[in-house]
Amino acid sequence: MNISNHDLNLLLLFKVVYEELNLTRAAQRMHLSQPALSHQLNRLRKEFDDPLFVRAARGLTATPRAERLATELLGLVAQLEQFYQNAQSPGLHQQKRQLRIYSTDYIEQLLLPKLLPVLAREAPQLQLVFRNTQGQLPKMELERGDCDLAIAGFYQDLPLTFYQQKLQQEHFVVLLSVSHPLALNAELSFSDYCQARHLMTTLTGDMHGLVDKALALQGYKRQVVAGLSSFMTPAAMLAETDLLLTCLASIAEQACSQNPQLTTRPCPVELSPVQVSQIWHSRTQGDFVLAWLRRQIHQLLTQ
Repeated sequence: MNISNHDLNLLLLFKVVYEELNLTRAAQRMHLSQPALSHQLNRLRKEFDDPLFVRAARGLTATPRAERLATELLGLVAQLEQFYQNAQSPGLHQQKRQLRIYSTDYIEQLLLPKLLPVLAREAPQLQLVFRNTQGQLPKMELERGDCDLAIAGFYQDLPLTFYQQKLQQEHFVVLLSVSHPLALNAELSFSDYCQARHLMTTLTGDMHGLVDKALALQGYKRQVVAGLSSFMTPAAMLAETDLLLTCLASIAEQACSQNPQLTTRPCPVELSPVQVSQIWHSRTQGDFVLAWLRRQIHQLLTQ
C-alpha cells in the first residue's frame, strides 16, 4: 500500500478527537470550523471503514476499532510530532518547560534529593510540579495531558494506551519506638502484633488496607487508632508511643536515620512486596524531554 495515497493529517485528527471525545473542543484544537471537522472526520471514518467515534450521553465515545487503533496510532503521531520538534527545538539545556508528576510524599522524598541535582546540571530550566496521586491512577489527567508521569506502587489495570516501567521493589517492616515493650524482642509474634495499637497510611480514607485484608484472610484483625494521608508523617509520630507502623523498608530506614528513638522488626504478617512503577500515556512516548526524565528516574530508583 502506497503511503502517498493516504492523508497523514487524518492521523492527527484521530489523536485529537480520541483525546477530547468532544467535537467542539477538537475543532478548537485543530483550528477548524465544526463543519470542516465533520468533513475530515467522515474522511477518517471512510479511511478505516468504521464509525470510530459515536455520540454518547456526554460528547463522543470510541468504538472498539478506535480503541484498538489508538494503542498504536497515538504512539506513531507522538513520534511524528517529536520528529518535527527535535528538528527545530533547542537542546535539553535550553528547554523551558513545566513537567507535572503525580506521586506520593514517599516518592518525593525518595527521588527528589537525587533527581534535582541532575536537573540543575543537565536541564536547569525545567520545572517539576508534584501532585498527590491520592491512591488512584490519574487516568484522566494522563489522557488530557494534565499529568506527564505518574509514579507509585499501587497502580493496577492500566489501559492499553499507557506505558509502564518497573523501578524498584520493596518489602514491609514494622516501625516502632525503642521504648515500646515489644521492642525488647528480636521479632514480633503474630499474636503481639494483632493485639498492639497501630497507625496506618490511607490515601483514599479506606481503613481496610493491605495488612487488614491479609489478616482478615486468616480470621484476624488489628486495632488501628488513626489513618493518615501521608506515608512519611506516621513514622515521625511513633517515638515515645505504644503504636506500631507497618511500612515500606525504605520509609523505616529513613525514619530510623533521623530519629534514634525508632527501630524496626520483621513484619509477622505475610505481605506481597510493593512494585514501584512509572506510568505514562502513549502520546508522550516520543517526547524527548519526558523520555530523558524517565531515563533519569529509572536509573536513580533502580540503583
